[in-house]
Amino acid sequence: MAKDHGPQIKNDKLYEDLRADGASKEKAARIANAKAAGTLDHESTRLEDRSKEDLYDEAKEIGIEGRSKLDKDELIEAIREH
Repeated sequence: MAKDHGPQIKNDKLYEDLRADGASKEKAARIANAKAAGTLDHESTRLEDRSKEDLYDEAKEIGIEGRSKLDKDELIEAIREH
């Protein structure tokens, strides 16, 4: 059974799995909460298969600065490094 991480984490099991895989606390919380809210679903899970507009929207959501000047490949790299 997953530990209760308080009200700020909406999906404790996914949060713990992501942390075990090496994700930062911030990234794990963001993904777990987005999945719990139903906003994590994408047509494709591979970043390369998504449109530049989708990548831009995700970059905006996670707070990547300078995203408007990035091309698709740069957006993919920035999202992966975040």
